Amino acid sequence: MRRNVAALDQHPDLRDFLKACASETRQRILFLFVDGAERTVGQIANELDIVPSTASEHLAILKRGGLLDAERGGKEVFYRPNRARTLALLRKLTELLSACCPE
Repeated sequence: MRRNVAALDQHPDLRDFLKACASETRQRILFLFVDGAERTVGQIANELDIVPSTASEHLAILKRGGLLDAERGGKEVFYRPNRARTLALLRKLTELLSACCPE
């Protein structure tokens, strides 16, 4: 079992990606972006009925996990999905699982 844990340490980007996907609140945030529109922390907090500080914490994890990008526009930070990075991480995870877990 230790060998598999060590393998995860060799892929910190996948570890951050999986951590970002692990929370139901973060999953709900991700689904807000299905329409492709960018959103601010305040908009996300309002849509999910959570406080902005909680939204900010979750957004930071999603950004670190490669699922979102952020860009400052004046006083606001606008978040949007990072489609290319998300797809690349999903491909990497698929390749890793296919190599280690044959049918």
